[in-house]
Amino acid sequence: MPRDTSIDCQPRAIVAGAGFGGIAAALRLKARGYDVHLIDRCARLGGRGQVFEHEGFRHDAGPTVLTAPHLFEELFTLFGKRLEDYIDLVEPDPWYRFHFHDGETFDYGPTEAATQAEIARLSPRDVDGYRRLGAWSKKIYDIGFQRLSTTPFHSLGFMLRQIPHLVRLRSHESVWSMVSRFIKDDRLRRAFSIQPLLVGGNPFDTTAIYGMINHLERTHGIWFCKGGTGALVDALERLMQEEGITISLGTTVSRIRLDGARATGVVLDNGLDLSADVVVSNMDPVHVYREMLPAEVQSPVAKLRTKSGRLSMGLYVLFFGANRTWPDVAHHTVWFGERYKELLSDIFHRKVLAEDFSLYVHRPTATDPSFAPEGKDSFYVLCPVPNLAGGQDWAVEGPKLRDRIVAALDASMLPGLSEAITAEFAMTPEDFKSDYLSVDGAGFSLSPFFSQSAWFRFHNRAEGVEGLYFVGAGTHPGAGLPGVVSSAKVLDTVVPAPAVVP
Repeated sequence: MPRDTSIDCQPRAIVAGAGFGGIAAALRLKARGYDVHLIDRCARLGGRGQVFEHEGFRHDAGPTVLTAPHLFEELFTLFGKRLEDYIDLVEPDPWYRFHFHDGETFDYGPTEAATQAEIARLSPRDVDGYRRLGAWSKKIYDIGFQRLSTTPFHSLGFMLRQIPHLVRLRSHESVWSMVSRFIKDDRLRRAFSIQPLLVGGNPFDTTAIYGMINHLERTHGIWFCKGGTGALVDALERLMQEEGITISLGTTVSRIRLDGARATGVVLDNGLDLSADVVVSNMDPVHVYREMLPAEVQSPVAKLRTKSGRLSMGLYVLFFGANRTWPDVAHHTVWFGERYKELLSDIFHRKVLAEDFSLYVHRPTATDPSFAPEGKDSFYVLCPVPNLAGGQDWAVEGPKLRDRIVAALDASMLPGLSEAITAEFAMTPEDFKSDYLSVDGAGFSLSPFFSQSAWFRFHNRAEGVEGLYFVGAGTHPGAGLPGVVSSAKVLDTVVPAPAVVP
């Protein structure tokens, strides 16, 4: 087997997986003095944040909104640079439009006055409840995000010391139960409880700690990068190139190389053996523990999480263009079907692909016309579905689901879509499994139950293997751009400072 035998006095770090967590990890390790090599199996950086160009239309394949931009600003500040010199952020208004099955809509946006006016239009009695929900969300944010999101949870004792906070913040509640204490209108309850779905969780099961997202949005805003999330990836790539980080794309890490119970590098699928002092995985931890590490080096805790961990739902994503525009359609729309709790139970518990659905509709041309040829619109429609444990045959079910989605949008917010749709293609959980090595094609690795959060989630420092660390959706603090970028910040605490050999 060929081996990388180059000699360098600077300690080396390999980061396997170039999603946002891996990119942030590479930059943080570089800033601390490591010689960093970032490796990914995709053709471009960004992990799930790929960009598709198809028949003149552009599509962000993964995240389409940016919250907590200060976390990205920090990555540039590490090197004395400014994020605003690399990208242009704009704030859509509204942030989200919620389209309900009865035809009513609710615009949620950057000004509190406009949002409260919308609430008053739908349910006047809920204006005060919304204010109290925001105050409660801030309490969770102050502990859950400000204090704990970048703190490692390797010690059970540390976790136990957080119990008074968790009890006071009613973390035993679900997000739905928390929202329902303050909001009474069913439509608004849906609108203010969807945040767990953005990180792979069922609002009826996910710990209320994720209720902090409401205040996170209010504090830091919801942003769109001109050119799309892919433009943010390009900016981070430029920064890494300027700082001398080595990047290898179209390259798959097949296993972690060990010396006893210590990670000493990686082996690529082409047989190349790369040495490193530190290995950071931005891959799905379930895949890594199952497929890339021998069982004898894994701790009992890691084995238990790998065997019994409950994975997030899958995603069906339909990308398409249209030979016309819908100027009144918002940049971001959450389209609710009639069922909510029952539909989510079908997806998460029974793993049944129902005839109905709820959708996230992304129309980037509302903010950036460059996503489509002149006079046309570009769309991305995301539909939560069961992961591959449901046993669906996506070669059969995918086209049928596509037809139901197009018909539903045509009959509601996109009249005329059936005749105007063009340049379409789709991703299913099968693609998430093959493209991203996501176990069961899950969209977000582990679901964010209380029993799979903080100490109960995969730790940022590997269990039973020295020199191996995890960032990304499956580890602490969790999925979503703020979560995965924060997971890289945890490395500043758990990865030792490099010892440079003279």
